[in-house]
Amino acid sequence: MFDLIKKTLLTGVGLAVMTKDKVEELGKEFASQAKLSELEGKEFVDHLLKQSETARKDFESRINSVVQKAVSGLNLASKDEVARLSAKVEELTAKLPSSKETSA
Repeated sequence: MFDLIKKTLLTGVGLAVMTKDKVEELGKEFASQAKLSELEGKEFVDHLLKQSETARKDFESRINSVVQKAVSGLNLASKDEVARLSAKVEELTAKLPSSKETSA
């Protein structure tokens, strides 16, 4: 029963977005209600924190992947392409005769 409850607590996006303090609070509360020893409670909280960090990193990675796919599908110019084009525009602008030369 304890393992089932523990696994339930560790699943889903909820744990990934919880703050460290909230995860610790939740773990301590559960450890107290489950009448765990101080050592078991500490181990449980530590495990929750590790799982929370792993879930957060996995969540961020998945979100990043989805965003990258969406952005690449828009066919937008990259920063490097924009910088290269800006440099080319400056180069070509410098080659143009100045407005003073054309009015003379």
